[in-house]
Amino acid sequence: MKLAEALGLRADLQKRISQLEARLKNNVRVQEGEAPAEDPAALLAELNHCLGELEQLIFRINHTNMMTLREGRSLTELIARKDVLSLRISTLRSVVEAATGSIDRYSVNEIRYVRTVDVARIQKQIDDLSRDLRELDVEIQQLNWLTDLI
Repeated sequence: MKLAEALGLRADLQKRISQLEARLKNNVRVQEGEAPAEDPAALLAELNHCLGELEQLIFRINHTNMMTLREGRSLTELIARKDVLSLRISTLRSVVEAATGSIDRYSVNEIRYVRTVDVARIQKQIDDLSRDLRELDVEIQQLNWLTDLI
């Protein structure tokens, strides 16, 4: 199985676990004298089975990510870099929004606000970081489809 397939399977298992949780919540309490629509014990057993599968799959994915190297860096390092790039971009975008948002003034006597940052420079930085993120994402996706799950 390729790493990308394992990642898809992990997402499916997480979705399945979420659905089982919702079904359990709907069946753990019923009106006195009524029977639940589904057997909570069977749902719990299925949930435990799925959680066990997920645990093993996450371990194998993480182990594979640590062992997979690209130019001396592990896939785990590349993923961490991607996550931080995304956070950096998101943070800088919120800074630009705060700096460029309009503030309504109703008269000349009201307080006047000025920008304390170079919005154009930050926007250029966001553009450069976004390009780096796209390139890194392509590299990670390529590794995911070329790497066998350990």
